[in-house]
Amino acid sequence: MSVNPELVGREFPPVAPYLVGREKVREFARAVFATNPIHFDPEAARAAGYTDVVASPTFPVVIQEHTLAQLLAEPDANIDFSRVVHGDQKFTYSRPVVAGDELTATLSVRSVKTTAGFSMVTAESQMVDSSGDHVVTAVSTLVVRGED
Repeated sequence: MSVNPELVGREFPPVAPYLVGREKVREFARAVFATNPIHFDPEAARAAGYTDVVASPTFPVVIQEHTLAQLLAEPDANIDFSRVVHGDQKFTYSRPVVAGDELTATLSVRSVKTTAGFSMVTAESQMVDSSGDHVVTAVSTLVVRGED
């Protein structure tokens, strides 16, 4: 069974706010081999004009994961997680993510394309800070293998 094309345009409720922690920023930076001191040292980040350590550019995927879980759990989506691979990822920023940010993300499904036994689902997670200002949009494309 292919992914439900009626998912297109569906928006899911916002996930619980995610408080960006200094140690999480540092852990993620180490995991992706980021070396800039602004990812580790609050003084270096402040000297660069930030309030605290700055998350590396792909850090918002941690938050987006919570929104994608909603999509994957949707009963009528017809997405078997055992058949999913991550096909593409993009980020569009209004400003960098810094430790201390409390980000709330909302997922919407932008497209579902099925061809040659695969479905490609593109989902967008808008992330706003505690004042409601846009921080980053994360767009993921999931590739779902069809039945054998």
